Amino acid sequence: MADRMIDGLRRLLVVAASIAASLGVWGGVADGSPSVNAQAPGFRWLKPQRTPHGWELARLPSGNATFAYPRTWRPIRTDPGTASVALLGQGRSIRGYLNLTPRQGTETLANWPSFRIEHLGDEGSTDVRRIASARGLAFRSGQGTCVIDSYRTSRARYREIACLVAGNRTSSVVVGAAPSKTWTQQAGTIERAIASLRTD
Repeated sequence: MADRMIDGLRRLLVVAASIAASLGVWGGVADGSPSVNAQAPGFRWLKPQRTPHGWELARLPSGNATFAYPRTWRPIRTDPGTASVALLGQGRSIRGYLNLTPRQGTETLANWPSFRIEHLGDEGSTDVRRIASARGLAFRSGQGTCVIDSYRTSRARYREIACLVAGNRTSSVVVGAAPSKTWTQQAGTIERAIASLRTD
């Protein structure tokens, strides 16, 4: 009897997952909680990979984490202890941005989506919108929780992917962002860079 109940519950969960996916809510947007499905819509691009041929490595000053980026992007100076690169446009405008930061506050894999949304607001961003989130995502050297969101600054609206990834010894945050109006042009590069993340 117990085995039948377990089998029935498993079938029910599979059906529920299929329905949720077909409705487009499996990414955790509907109830505000991140999905535990590593193949959640919005994150199917996340396939851990080594440094693409011809790309450079950005590394934390501590040496605890790295990500890859194309040679057309350039290192830029940001907060101490972090690593950042950007694709610069006319007048040194930022067309794309990648940042790597060690975990520093109360962020956890469980609270990361809400933590990131609140952090954006604390930094002065407005009209912050969560698009999708998921946890239990596989990276090259650990698991992570990611959120996709958009926000407005005094200059423009941006879209970003922000992930907290826990390795064996350390946890790191990687963020990739670009202006919303040109997101589709930079999304592939940002996604490949995030997928290359390695943290100790």
